[in-house]
Amino acid sequence: MTVQGFFSAKANAAAQAYGIPRIAVIGRGFSGMMMAIALMKTMRTPFHLQLFDPNSSVSGGQALASGHSSEILNSRVRDLSVSAGDPDDFNDWLCSNAPFRSAVPAAIPGFLQIFVPKSIFSDYVYQRFSEALSSRRDITVQVSGETVVGLRRGRGGRFLVESAGVANPLFDMVVLATGYGIADDQPQSGEPVATPTTVRARRLVSRPHTVLLGSGLRVVDRLLQMRDSGYDGQITLVSRRGFLPQSHTRSNADPVFPAEAMPGNLSEIVRFIRAACENAEASGQSWQSVMNGLRKHARSLWRSLPAGQKQQFNRHLRALYDSHRNRLPEALHVRLQQELAEGNTLLRRGHFLRRTPTGLTMRPAGQQSIEQIYADEVIDCRCQAPDLTTPLMQSLIDTGLAMPDELGLGLAVEATGALSVDGRKTDGLFAVGPLGLGSLPDIDLVPEIVTQAYAAAEGVAARFYPQCKAV
Repeated sequence: MTVQGFFSAKANAAAQAYGIPRIAVIGRGFSGMMMAIALMKTMRTPFHLQLFDPNSSVSGGQALASGHSSEILNSRVRDLSVSAGDPDDFNDWLCSNAPFRSAVPAAIPGFLQIFVPKSIFSDYVYQRFSEALSSRRDITVQVSGETVVGLRRGRGGRFLVESAGVANPLFDMVVLATGYGIADDQPQSGEPVATPTTVRARRLVSRPHTVLLGSGLRVVDRLLQMRDSGYDGQITLVSRRGFLPQSHTRSNADPVFPAEAMPGNLSEIVRFIRAACENAEASGQSWQSVMNGLRKHARSLWRSLPAGQKQQFNRHLRALYDSHRNRLPEALHVRLQQELAEGNTLLRRGHFLRRTPTGLTMRPAGQQSIEQIYADEVIDCRCQAPDLTTPLMQSLIDTGLAMPDELGLGLAVEATGALSVDGRKTDGLFAVGPLGLGSLPDIDLVPEIVTQAYAAAEGVAARFYPQCKAV
């Protein structure tokens, strides 16, 4: 499907005939939509944009996908603008939304400090995309519902996007915005397989029982959705590390951070940050303010760590760090704590192994034995690292267009999203959003994705038109 003024395939052919830049964005979740908005806002000259995604709807990807209007984003309105240089854009959009304004009168005249449903934010993103498109009568945007299975250099240095379709078109620039991978129910390589003599079976409860895998925001969303829908059975959260999301402050937590230089050793850095949090609370501030301040130092701090300490952080501290940076609105955190206190929801720490016809098997933390948990349903709510084993990712790595980051969490990228191989930028190829999580801490958060998308768009514009400036 080609949109923008009902351009037909002739417009696509004309774009190639007249040398108009052809740009592909693979993925139509939040990172992909944000990249499209940034390109339309930044490139002042005509171009052809093609969005690839087998999903027929614009869901916002794993980060925003929601079938429930009650799901609340964990970032305040003030941090969710998709407009470069205008941090109040989302707030202004909400203020102009009469139904929302009437439903939340206490927040008038502004909504900067509140948390809103994911569906509201998705509507905002899609409207800003539609407005950017309608203002650009000189470009074509084509939506392709095909799965991209490969990417390689074609003739003239352009990129051949290989898909299930008959035509495999060439593009001047390609942006990967494929987000996260899909949870794998099978045990990781090297995990021992349970045998009848090692399985210790125990039925936890006799009433209806559901197991939710994970401990992040998605598992809390699903838990509260089930309760809101009237589910009164037992719910067990199975988490490898057992760290649940912490709470936001009731009001704004402005970033603060010590002025002293941070130490260079990981264990000393942890003690430094803990001391900063304690000092902040002693002075009437909050540890959340310190964590907000830490985000400004995260990338330079990450680059300064040797590979061994990065591995150590990933194994032992990432889950703890994520539980403090990906926080819940206070009201939702209170509900979660109440669930746990009343015993309606149990938190089990251990390693999930596999599903079974009657539930799942897991290895409880600190034990060697394998336990069978009986459940009516097992729902995977984990956010996985990007999947580098897909045909698309393998084609990039095998042809030397990309390489895994040093932790294997995703692809090695620069701050702008440009792919990097052994420290050298891959010309014309970008990866925005969570694909770069191993290179850029917090690149899975909305403000960082927005900043990166505009930086990538400026890089694209400068490559084609060195004098091109943002609209």
